[in-house]
This record gives sequence, structure tokens and C-alpha cells, in this order.
Amino acid sequence: MTSFTPTEFIAVVNQTLDYTYSSVTIVGEVASFKINQGKWIFFDLKDEESSVACFMTLYQLRIPVEDGMKIAVRGVPRLTKWGKFSFTVQAIQPVGEGSLKKAYEILKKKLAVEGLFDLEKKRKIPKGLSKIGVISSTAAAGYADFIKIFNARWGGVKIQVAHTQVQGMDAADQIIKALNYFNEHGEVEAIAIIRGGGSADDLACFNDEALARTVAASKIPVITGIGHEVDESLVDLVADVRASTPSNVAELLTFDRESVKLDVNTMVERVGLNLVEKISNMKKTQSDKIIQVSNIVALKIESFRNELSEKSKILEALNPDKVLERGYAILKGEIDIGNVVKITTINKEIKAEVKEVNER
Repeated sequence: MTSFTPTEFIAVVNQTLDYTYSSVTIVGEVASFKINQGKWIFFDLKDEESSVACFMTLYQLRIPVEDGMKIAVRGVPRLTKWGKFSFTVQAIQPVGEGSLKKAYEILKKKLAVEGLFDLEKKRKIPKGLSKIGVISSTAAAGYADFIKIFNARWGGVKIQVAHTQVQGMDAADQIIKALNYFNEHGEVEAIAIIRGGGSADDLACFNDEALARTVAASKIPVITGIGHEVDESLVDLVADVRASTPSNVAELLTFDRESVKLDVNTMVERVGLNLVEKISNMKKTQSDKIIQVSNIVALKIESFRNELSEKSKILEALNPDKVLERGYAILKGEIDIGNVVKITTINKEIKAEVKEVNER
């Protein structure tokens, strides 16, 4: 017969429990939930017949918990030094629509008061990125849909993938590590968190408080595509951009190849038409200028011609022959009595002696 001291017995039992039940998940209803000294959490997890005492530290609590909520806890069974059985909780998650909704609403209100959902904090994610980080399960259908649409729309963008679980109690911590990795290395220009559709229980990890705060604190813009369009998570609300589905994430991050081709062709056609129009306008403008200059020159010539004609008339009027034709005569010589003067008419030249000179 083996005998132990109380300390030895507790140590052996705990060693046996560690070996046999290294990690156990229990699902039940919360009762007698309380926080001691702002550090320790105690509650019972019960069903219709039994109850298990649970213990955890406050910093481990990532969702709101109240009596009556149905939750799943993962942890290890322990025998305390006082000989009492306790279940040490390592992770916790709501179970069922009612508990999930209640925890979600409580935490949503808390984060909203802190301003984590404020629109002025949201950053736009431009298209034309060179490298993006993707957090998802590479085995999930949502990831496959994302890659298919992404590759079909545009090329030349590098994708760095962080493979994580996207449901279950470990998912939130894995996604947090991936977010921290991308932020610490700073190689990507945007981070996409994607997951296809699922039940409320499947998507519960995206309502984790620590995960929501990590997304909100990311130095790199975050876009989410979680579940379907009707699904809403806290991670969606704190992200910079929320897409309706993983496929929609691919659409928001990339240009559409065919649309770009159409836009380029339309632009080329528009530029061509504008160029033809400009050339035509230039020709018309030049033609108008030539006509304008020609008209000015013609007016100048006509004015010069009229002026010349007027001067010609004046000169013609002063022509001595014209004077003679009107019956006048030209007298040349000194008009003194006895002198001979020359008289010219239209058809005769006459020499005459001056006989008499009288003043008029």
C-alpha cells in the first residue's frame, strides 16, 4: 500500500491529470461569475446535473462573460493545495446564438465608447499596391476565392500569406501574431484578413477583444472580408475597410484588367479625336488669319490706289497741256515795252513784241 503526504498526493494527482488530460474543452453554462482583487476570475460551469469550478486570470478574459451565458472553456484540471478540484482556464469562447450575441453587444458598446469604430480613424486603401499581406487559412474556400479573383483581375502584385486558423479558440491569437509580424517587418502596404462564410460559432473568433484592438492599432491599413455580406464582426468594425466577402476584398485591392483595357482604349480614342479636332481648329484658325490678312492687304491696296488716283487727278489738273486745252496760253519772257515774249497755245508758239503795258 502506497502512502503519501498531502503535498505528495496532490503532486502525483496533478502529474497524472497533466499526462492524461493535457488540454480539455468543457462546454456549459456560467454561474457564480466573480472577479477577485481585480486579478482573478472564478466561476462555475454547469449543466443540468453537475458543476465544475473554474479559475482564470483577468488578463486572459477576451470576451464579456455573465451568468447564464453558454461558453466553451479550454484548460487543464488541477487539484489545488487545499485539496479542492479546479479547472484552470486557458481560453474561453461563447457558444450558441444567444450567448454570442450578448457578448458581442456588450463588447461592441465598450469599444464604441472608446472610439475604435470612429470613421475619422479609417484609412483608405488605394489600388495599385505592389505588396499586400494576407491572413487566412490557405485551405479555406474563402482564400481560394480571393486568389482566383485576385489573379484574374490584375497581375504584378506580390502576396505574402500568413496561414492561420480562422475559427476556434486558437484562431484569434494566431491572427494577432500574424498582424504583429506584418507591422513589425513593414514590408506590405495593406493587410487583408479573409474568411469565408460559416455559422456564428465559426466566426466567433473575430469578436475577440484582443484581436479587435490589435486590428485597430495596426500601423498598416487593414481590410477585412469575413463571412458573407450579412455577417458583422468587431474586427470588421475596427478595420479601415470592410469588404462583403473575400472575393470583394480582391476586387477592392486590384484594378479590373478588362475595365482598364476599355478605359485605355476609350482614352486613346478620345485623345485621337481631340487631336484631330485641334488640328482642324488650327487649320481653320490659320485659314481665317490668312483671309483676315488678305482682306487687310486688299483694303490697304485699295486705299493706296484711291489715294494715288486722287493725286493723279491733281497732277493731271496741273498739267500745262491740260491748261492749254482749256484755251489758255503760256507767256514766257520779261514783260517790258519793246521786249519780245514767247506765247504758247495748244497748237502754236508765237513771238510778239510788247507795245504797251498797263497795270490792272
